[in-house]
Amino acid sequence: MKILHAIFSRTAFVIVTAVVELLLLVSIFLWFREQAVWIESILRVLSLIIVLTIIRWSRHLSSDLMWILLIILFPVAGTAIYILVGADLLGSRTTRNLLKSEQAGMKYLKQDPEVLEELQKEAPDLAGQFRYISESAGYPFSRNTGFDYYGLGDDGYPVMLEEMRKAEKFIFLEYFIIEEGQMWNGMLEILEEKAKQGLDIRVLYDDLGSFSTLSSHYADQLEAKGIKCIPFNRVNPILNIVLNHRDHRKIMVIDGKTAFSGGVNLADEYINAVVKHGHWKDTVIRVKGEAVWTFTVMFLSHWNAFRNEDPDYTVFKAEAQPGEHDGYIAPYGDSPFVPDKIAQDIYVGMLNRANKYCYIETPYLIVDTDMINSLILAAKQGVDVRIITPGVPDKRIVWEITRSYYRQLLEGGVKIYEYTPGFIHAKVFAADDRMASVGTVNLDYRSLYLHFENSTFIYGSKRVIDIRDDFLATLEQCRQIRKESLKPSPVRDFLIGIVRLFAPML
Repeated sequence: MKILHAIFSRTAFVIVTAVVELLLLVSIFLWFREQAVWIESILRVLSLIIVLTIIRWSRHLSSDLMWILLIILFPVAGTAIYILVGADLLGSRTTRNLLKSEQAGMKYLKQDPEVLEELQKEAPDLAGQFRYISESAGYPFSRNTGFDYYGLGDDGYPVMLEEMRKAEKFIFLEYFIIEEGQMWNGMLEILEEKAKQGLDIRVLYDDLGSFSTLSSHYADQLEAKGIKCIPFNRVNPILNIVLNHRDHRKIMVIDGKTAFSGGVNLADEYINAVVKHGHWKDTVIRVKGEAVWTFTVMFLSHWNAFRNEDPDYTVFKAEAQPGEHDGYIAPYGDSPFVPDKIAQDIYVGMLNRANKYCYIETPYLIVDTDMINSLILAAKQGVDVRIITPGVPDKRIVWEITRSYYRQLLEGGVKIYEYTPGFIHAKVFAADDRMASVGTVNLDYRSLYLHFENSTFIYGSKRVIDIRDDFLATLEQCRQIRKESLKPSPVRDFLIGIVRLFAPML
């Protein structure tokens, strides 16, 4: 029965259909080529034009190298595949709706000039970083009156439940993965009760992220309970570029007064209720005050791209409650549809402006030359750059690719540690006891180039010390990687080198 279920599953159908579609397109290209020599010549010229165009307009050539090599090595088939899944030449309704909704949402995010002026006076050496986040990226800073950091999903989860029970108007959830179990069922019980009370309950989950954890009809099941639900960017067998852009965000907004984010998805391994890859180290943050509005706008922008029902977002804006001023905070998002790679630019900015240390936690370390050079340059300038990666892999090939970057970084002065009890899923940057970024953004191509992401930048808060101390406590459970322990293996290194070319697709 299990074999039959696998054969006739949604996953099998999508894979088989996609492969057939790809083979059909390549066959058409090859058939046209065989009909006349001039057609093959046109296809080769087209492949050259595409390569030159990629080189001309690429701002991050490392991520585009895969397409360049594919097209050069296989002009006909490579060009066909690029047109199908790499270029989006004709666009799609999903792409257009997301672009339109994201642009519409940004008009609600306005920077208080007084706050920005305060920031620049307090830290003139970081003025460029502040202006980039606020003006170029478009995500405003506000005075922090309520930021809390939880170094484990186990600790953050009870707080999330507590705040959900207090909801009086609405609860919005946007997550990459939802899986039925102790964590999600505990939340769902509250959501069902609040829906019965007449609250506006909305759930947005990524259809691919939850492809193996939820049924294809799960959204309908929630709707039947009074919970509005949208599977983000539904997986379908029609190959296109937007299929590769997933919603990797983690956002919960309650009444416009409280928001949660971090690295934690809504599945049991994230709170160590089940063990899959050893102990799971992750983060949850809670935000209160003016900054919650940015989370609300980010959620509504995605929601309305698929179900356009909110002509005025301000009805969800709550009056910020007064609180003790503790530094500054700027939640921010990243999108594959904007020209800047916002998350990577903010990470690089932190590395470039750090003077004492920059501590990093990431589950994956698959980076381009810009990030490699920034990490090494910071280390060579005397900054204590330390990176914690998993000691137990969740995906073996990705872990091997992550480890393939170790030698170059170690030789550049970067210190690398592996978390021996299990899997690090946290995405954290902290520097100099004064700035940090905590959110969903891994140090890999998918997060930095392809996915929709969100994170939170904080400056001047005592919580930066909490983040630093959590990193140092985690470091005590790690083994330091040294160059002499990295034994060369010519065959393996050669194979990993080939796989690294396709890292943007992993």
